[in-house]
Amino acid sequence: MHAAVVTSFDNPPRYTERPDPVATRPGELVVDVVAAALYQLVRSRADGSHYTSARTLPLVPGVDAVVRDADGRLRYAVLDDTPDGTMADRTVVEADRTVPLPDGVDPVVVAAAMNPAMSSWVALRRRIDFRPGSRVLVLGATGAAGRIAVQVAKRFGAAQVVGAGRDAGRLAGLAALGADRTLALDELAQAADVDVVLDYLWGDVAARGMVDVLTHRADRRAPLTWVEIGSMAGATAPVPGAALRAGRLELVGSGFGSVSVRDFAAELPAIAEAASRGELAVDARAVPLADVERAWTEPVAAGERIVFVP
Repeated sequence: MHAAVVTSFDNPPRYTERPDPVATRPGELVVDVVAAALYQLVRSRADGSHYTSARTLPLVPGVDAVVRDADGRLRYAVLDDTPDGTMADRTVVEADRTVPLPDGVDPVVVAAAMNPAMSSWVALRRRIDFRPGSRVLVLGATGAAGRIAVQVAKRFGAAQVVGAGRDAGRLAGLAALGADRTLALDELAQAADVDVVLDYLWGDVAARGMVDVLTHRADRRAPLTWVEIGSMAGATAPVPGAALRAGRLELVGSGFGSVSVRDFAAELPAIAEAASRGELAVDARAVPLADVERAWTEPVAAGERIVFVP
C-alpha cells in the first residue's frame, strides 16, 4: 500500500510504499482510510514537538479518519498514540474507538469537522461545569477549531458568544455562525463580562488578555474560567501574578491526558452525529494523499482544513 511516511522530524512526510497493516490484538480492525484531516495536532506529532509524541521514526501521521470497515460501513475512528497513523491507504483501528456513520455522509466534511469540534465540545462537557446561559469568549475564533467552538458554545446554550482573533475578514463571518460580538485581540477588555474563555492561542496574547479581562470586570468576585486548549500564539504564557490576584480566575487545560480516552470516546457519537448532519460548518478542502509533501508545506487559508484522500 501507499502512505505518507515521516522519516525525519525536520522534514514533511513523503508519499511512499509501506507494508500492509496487520491486526495483532483482539478488537483490532484493518480498515480502508477514506478521509484523514491535517491539523495542528497531526503536524506537531509528526515533527515530534507535541507532548504526546512518542518520537518514534518512521511514522505515518494522522490520529483520526473516516474509514471503511470490511463490511463496507463508514466509521469515524480515533487512534491511540501509534507510529501507524491514518494517512495511508489502510490502517489498524480499535473497534471500540470507532463510531458508525450514517449513510450518505460526506467523508471529507466529517473528517474535517470532528477534531476541531472535539476540542471545544469536550472542554465544555468534560473539563468544566458549563451551564446554559453562560457567556463565552473564544480566543482564536478565526481558525477552524475556533469557528466551530463558536457553534458548539451556542449549541450548549451560551447566552452570548464573543469571537476574538486577528483576521478582520474572518471575524466578520462569525455572526453567521452564531457569534454575538467580535473583537480584535487588543480589544479583549470589552469582553470583561464573560464567564468562560476557550483559548486556542495562549502565549503573550493570553497573558495580556487575562489582565485586560480581569481588571475591567464590573464585579471581580465573579468567577472566570479560562480553558487552555491550543497554543497557536506561543507554547508558554508569562501570566503575571496580578492576574491571579485581581479576580476569581480558574485556569484549566483541556486535551489528551486532562481528559481520559473514555471521556473522549463517550462524546464521539454525539459529535459524529452533529458533523454528519452538517450542523458544524467547516471549510474543508480534499487533497490527494499522493500530494502530501506539497500540501504539508503550502500556505493554508485561515480556518481551512486540508483533508487527505487516498
